[in-house]
Amino acid sequence: MSKKSENKVLAQNKKASHDYFIEDTYECGLVLTGTEIKSLRQGRANIGDAFATIRNGEAFVHNMHISPFEQGNRHNPGDPTRARKLLLKKAEINKLFGLAKQEGYTLVPLKVYVRNGFAKLLLGLGKGKKQYDKRDTAAKRDAQRDIQRALREKQKIAR
Repeated sequence: MSKKSENKVLAQNKKASHDYFIEDTYECGLVLTGTEIKSLRQGRANIGDAFATIRNGEAFVHNMHISPFEQGNRHNPGDPTRARKLLLKKAEINKLFGLAKQEGYTLVPLKVYVRNGFAKLLLGLGKGKKQYDKRDTAAKRDAQRDIQRALREKQKIAR
């Protein structure tokens, strides 16, 4: 028996951690049509500009680009950036709706991956960063890098 791929990351939103403080994450399923899963497994997806909304008790992801499958047939969807439904439990949707309504919070797709043969999307509850927050984060990262560099140099000298 072959073991199915576990958490193979297909698309990742690297700008999300730069632009938002991610406070909580939720794993949700994706409703895909036609040959979208084949294209997704080839890594032909982009979630850089994507965002999620909740309407009528259902969650949707918008601006998630999945390129049409090249060897596709008539079941290829026409619009690669159409809104796709997210599969979440009703309690999670209600909780996210209440949290995302607060000022400054938004639902940000963080990554798309395959778990046990199903396409999943990691959805983060993000609070927007101001410009000075971004500079502060960059300064901390640079300081941590300098500390690690100094420790490596000290270990080289000790040898």
